[in-house]
Amino acid sequence: MHLRTALAALIAVASSPLLATPADAEEAPGSAERRAGDVRRAVFVGNNWDGTADILDPASFERLGRIDVVPDKAERIREIATDPYRFTYFLAIRAMIGEGHDQYVDDMYSSNDGRLLVVSRPSFADVVAIDLRTKDIVWRFEVDGVRSDHMAISPDGRRVVVSASTGNVVHVLRVADGVEVGRFPSGGSPHENIFIDGGKRILHASIGMVYSPLDDPALDATKQERVLQIVDARTMEVVRRYDLRKALDDRGMTETSTAVRPMTLSPDDRTFYFQLSFLHGFVEMDRATGRITRVKRLPNLVPDMPREQYLLDSAHHGIAMNPAGTKLCVAGTMSDYATVVDADTFRRGRLLKKQDGKPYWVTQSWDGRTCYISWSGTDEVSKISYRTGRIVQTVPVGDHPQRVRNGWIRRDLVPTL
Repeated sequence: MHLRTALAALIAVASSPLLATPADAEEAPGSAERRAGDVRRAVFVGNNWDGTADILDPASFERLGRIDVVPDKAERIREIATDPYRFTYFLAIRAMIGEGHDQYVDDMYSSNDGRLLVVSRPSFADVVAIDLRTKDIVWRFEVDGVRSDHMAISPDGRRVVVSASTGNVVHVLRVADGVEVGRFPSGGSPHENIFIDGGKRILHASIGMVYSPLDDPALDATKQERVLQIVDARTMEVVRRYDLRKALDDRGMTETSTAVRPMTLSPDDRTFYFQLSFLHGFVEMDRATGRITRVKRLPNLVPDMPREQYLLDSAHHGIAMNPAGTKLCVAGTMSDYATVVDADTFRRGRLLKKQDGKPYWVTQSWDGRTCYISWSGTDEVSKISYRTGRIVQTVPVGDHPQRVRNGWIRRDLVPTL
């Protein structure tokens, strides 16, 4: 609490197919091999504090390799250390967002040809593409501001969007060479991005100043502007911005934060499911009307924990719907559990508890049968069956895994990783 307050003051003074989309997940098992003989499916796990990405086999969960995503670490840190402004923020990111650790990999996607891994690196405020054969950086893009965050890749694999946390903008980059081909405005701390409508639009949310110690509901308005909006992916025009404050108030949730955390959608893109800061559970929103149609509250196993101790305001952080639209896999971050919820009845399954697990992301598997969940506290990733609601496999990964993404890798690279 004291550290967050001090550093907040310091900052003020310093002043192929889309991977992991429902369409992709509905492919029959084995279709990857029929699709292209030179690439194979892979699961990429970003180990944020390690600065590495583990590459797993989606069937066996065997580790195929580990990639250093900060091969230029010494150069970047020397560069930052010579700029007092950047260095102040670098230390603040370490203390307030990284829990005392530098943040080296927030998000990542592989290129459709399995040759590149595109990574956002928060502490270095950039996005890089790493050649999976040579392990070298082939292009680097510096975002506006001092921190990069969540990304999304277009269905055709040609563009990647990345949120610039302190720049209040989202960049659109060409995957082939990292050239910026567009951008669109956001609110405070741009965060989640999802391509929808076959890639024609982008669903985007900003979360505001989640590292602020002013966590009392009465002070929610001090935590910057939070937005939930739809953007035209061709023109970069914001075509709709939802009034989430009104939608929550209409449901009687007058003290609930409007900071949208991880999101998932129904297979037809007509229904949004998303988590909110400090909410143990998630809400369902009708896209057309902007109304919150249902609220699912899940167990709060830390009822006596002060809000200031929540990890970046995240009661829950991770949600993914299966391709059939029948089940939701949910990460109960501060309560150290995962669970599967029936999308029709909203009944939850068993709580899959892991002491000090801090589950922090959920991704559906490419075949839609399981969801992958990262346990950032115990450095593991698990497969959870949508059908049974049970963990079917757990494997160790690197230090502080966060984002898990489905992807591709060239077959001839696997023995050399």
